[in-house]
Amino acid sequence: MSLFRTKDLNRTVALSRGPGGLKKVLGPMDLILLGIGAVIGTGIFVLTGQGAVTAGPALTLSFVLAGICCGFAALCYAEFSSTVPVAGSIYTYSYVTMGELVAWIIGWDLMLEYGLATSAVSAGWSGYFQSLIGSFGLHLPRELTAAPGAVPGVTTWINLPALCIVLVLTFMLSLGVRESARVNNIMVAIKVGVVLLFILVGARHVQPHNWQPFMPHGMGATVSAAALMFFAFIGFDSITSASEEVRNPERNLPIGLIGALGICTVLYILVTAIMTGIVPFDKFKGIDHPVSLALQYANENWFASFVDLGAILGMTTVMLVMTYGQTRIIFAMSRDGLLPKRLSKVHPRFGTPFLATWVVGIVFALLGALVPLEVLGELVNIGTLAAFCLVSVAVIVLRKKRPDLPRAFRCPGVPVVPVLAVAFCLTLMAFLKAITWIAFGIWLALGLVVYFAYARHHSLLNQPASAREEVAT
Repeated sequence: MSLFRTKDLNRTVALSRGPGGLKKVLGPMDLILLGIGAVIGTGIFVLTGQGAVTAGPALTLSFVLAGICCGFAALCYAEFSSTVPVAGSIYTYSYVTMGELVAWIIGWDLMLEYGLATSAVSAGWSGYFQSLIGSFGLHLPRELTAAPGAVPGVTTWINLPALCIVLVLTFMLSLGVRESARVNNIMVAIKVGVVLLFILVGARHVQPHNWQPFMPHGMGATVSAAALMFFAFIGFDSITSASEEVRNPERNLPIGLIGALGICTVLYILVTAIMTGIVPFDKFKGIDHPVSLALQYANENWFASFVDLGAILGMTTVMLVMTYGQTRIIFAMSRDGLLPKRLSKVHPRFGTPFLATWVVGIVFALLGALVPLEVLGELVNIGTLAAFCLVSVAVIVLRKKRPDLPRAFRCPGVPVVPVLAVAFCLTLMAFLKAITWIAFGIWLALGLVVYFAYARHHSLLNQPASAREEVAT
């Protein structure tokens, strides 16, 4: 039964508010913008083209389905994050409800999700950046433009721009979350402005006949596209990783979660409706810049540079928030003894988990620079869907175990809404490739080896009561 030992909820919250906790500096608008920063990026500027080929104009419906799935999960996250405002997101929630082994598995899962997302997006960012500087006649040596083997028939050593951008963002995060949030807010404001400008400009060129037939490949293709487009929503849950650094988390976390998801869903639906209204959906095949293509199709070439800027800023904020979320997951796991304790040490001046931030930054900067990660893209999706399933189940479990617990925000319709969240997530997971399930299983198996070899024995819950009291003080 020690595998399912749970943390004491009251002690966990008290520890986060103690002298070793993180600085509480974030308000509701910071959280909304962090969520938008994490969500609007590769999904809207790159993947919508592939989605349009798969689902046709029904891609808008695919986004609705993916948004509903995320919406159910967001309500569950809102209850947990406002009730247990502690760093670690679903890892911490699982630890106080379903036990240590489940918490370890989901923490290990989130390390894969956030890390691969950061590395993969850094490679995409590099492509847009090289395109932008190329328009000014500046070009990097070919050997420094991509990971080894990423470009068939071309000798490449390292993706230098991908390496540099992640290290720069790591430096920012190490100096403090308040400073990072300010930079994020500025970039989010610019990229949302670019998206809104696209909507205003593109709406004038929509040809309604391009929306016919609306669902050319049937409902199965629409759901399959929803499983792919789920990637476009990944990151909004990283808001909960900031729980310990939020002022008045009981009020502000639900606002940030639901507000960010709602805004992003509306923008996605509008953008895809306009894209497929301007360009026949079959024209997007093999296109990795669908938004730019729509503008070119509409003879609005003057706006292409703005779209490139929006894409670069979009991917930058995605990497920033994903790296931030990753460091807070590791911070929480280290504080619980499941990872080396030095990773949870807070810098006395900057108030950040300094070492954990740089370990995460360096590792995933190197992955993005040296390893082609396209094949592993769906792993990010399956990891997030698994996390959403667990947080939904955890809400039901905590309602049963602690019905007396004060809840600033209550997920409506429990257990119906959490069950619907699980059902939607499992449906989308069923449409992912078999190789994705196999790779995910291998990663989880590796995680179990680490748990039984190290984490279980070093867990704070495995230490004498006196040692736990020392940590708490």
